[in-house]
Amino acid sequence: MLSVVARPGNKASRVFGALTKVTVAMADALDKVSDVEIDPEGTFKYILVRVKVKDGDVNKDIVRGTQSAQYHNHIFEKVSPAMEALGMECKCLGGGKIEHNSREKKIRVFGESTAFGKADHSASVEKLKIAFSDYEITWSDDKK
Repeated sequence: MLSVVARPGNKASRVFGALTKVTVAMADALDKVSDVEIDPEGTFKYILVRVKVKDGDVNKDIVRGTQSAQYHNHIFEKVSPAMEALGMECKCLGGGKIEHNSREKKIRVFGESTAFGKADHSASVEKLKIAFSDYEITWSDDKK
């Protein structure tokens, strides 16, 4: 069995230190991307997107939704270039709809995207619960 010991000053230690700095930099870059950006009111399309630093392994999932998007791909067409400008790449994991009632502090996640398929609504809801901690947030596989 071969093992590498990272002792201060040896090559393995320097490589490990450099890799640690790169990983931390990637995580910092991802931290600057907000987990949730949705319209403050109404029923609208949303997508769940996996964002990662180019040439890296560190990633996170984000939720984006807006009434201005006629189709789910319109949301992705705005998110992708914005992430590329930050040195990221992204992949749409699916979509659906969000019903956001700010007066009653309720959010409902449902439906699916014709272009991208159904998002994992439970994963989307976990992100929404962090961003809207004082809301009642539910999801279903219903299309309406």
